[in-house]
Amino acid sequence: MQTCNGLHGVWVVCFFLSIMCLFLLCNCPTQLRDSCFHPKLLYVNCFFLKSHKKETCDLFTGAWVEDNSPPLYTNENCPIVTQTQNCPGNGRPDSNYLNWRWQPQGCDLPAFDAKAFLELMRGKTLAFVGDSVARNQYESLLCMLWQVYTPESKGSRKMQRWIFRDYSFTVIRVWSSWLVNVSHEAIDFAPENLTKLHLEDIDQNIIEYMLTFDVMVVSSGHWWPKTTAYILNGSVVGGQGWWDNAHKKQYDAISGYAVAMKTAMKAIVTHPNYKGITILRTYSPDHYEGGAWNTGGSCTGKTQPLTPEQLPQNNYTNIMYEHQMTAYREAERMPGRNPSKLRLLDITRVFEYRADGHPGPYRNNDPNKIVARGPNGEPPPQDCLHWCMPGPIDTWNYFLFEMLQQEFLN
Repeated sequence: MQTCNGLHGVWVVCFFLSIMCLFLLCNCPTQLRDSCFHPKLLYVNCFFLKSHKKETCDLFTGAWVEDNSPPLYTNENCPIVTQTQNCPGNGRPDSNYLNWRWQPQGCDLPAFDAKAFLELMRGKTLAFVGDSVARNQYESLLCMLWQVYTPESKGSRKMQRWIFRDYSFTVIRVWSSWLVNVSHEAIDFAPENLTKLHLEDIDQNIIEYMLTFDVMVVSSGHWWPKTTAYILNGSVVGGQGWWDNAHKKQYDAISGYAVAMKTAMKAIVTHPNYKGITILRTYSPDHYEGGAWNTGGSCTGKTQPLTPEQLPQNNYTNIMYEHQMTAYREAERMPGRNPSKLRLLDITRVFEYRADGHPGPYRNNDPNKIVARGPNGEPPPQDCLHWCMPGPIDTWNYFLFEMLQQEFLN
């Protein structure tokens, strides 16, 4: 009886779909009929249906599981990998960090399909706005797409563009290390040439370009330890790595970042002409042990994901993440919001486990570089912030692909 009921249900669904197709065929304007049933459109929708057998779930709760599938690209077949992230080309001897994939709890993270991604984004513009870690994700995506189509390079350091001409699709990187306006002239007791961050003003490069973006992935945070002064309402209110002790300091790097994040998110969601999708990519955790990047911190010897028991307590990462989340939640509830959408690419907790995914001492291709600890145990100079390519960072773009399918196809 259950079998008969099941078959009956299948026939009902098939009958309903047949009627829908007939309706579309009869009602689609003649000049648009080819588009209605375009094989490329069907390809994208078939990929989406095939990879969404279960209901959606929280993609960012799960575990890293072993998977020996080869990466989607290599340092040899993608010409734009930044040398400092080219771990195999810089001599990193192990490759086990490539043999893991993220498994969400209660669902699957679909595989990345470069052709389906390009079809999905046909006629659109995708921008990555932020610092060098934003560039890391941007280059990862380009490498994944490069395997099926070679784009054309345009633009400058201020706004770099790669155009996928046959798809009318553009990938853009806007360099904005702090997301707020920057100046260098003397202000009050902050001297000339010292970098000034205007905490109440969003970076005008973002405002200038964002009206052309269909999707904008925004991130920031890793430049805040640099030497800067903070300006609020025309006055010097704080700074990092510099201060005149004759004046009261109101903001340090962490509290200044909190203000800047709120400024940027508010400006984006209240701009009267912006209608795109803004995706806030959360803070990317570093894995310096025993010090900071400039005080002997190290991630040497990490060759596989950490276990839950091995996770370090990184208060700085936790606070920066919470400031992002506060700015995000306030932007969601902001009075006078524009019709744009706001989404969260919540990678922070997922990537706390991936201490193995950084270049470490393999930051350049100098054959004489030091990669081992010294006689007194001191670590060599290393990068435990950016991510190897290929490597775990490619998962960010698996997440991105899934999120964009939910937006454009669901």
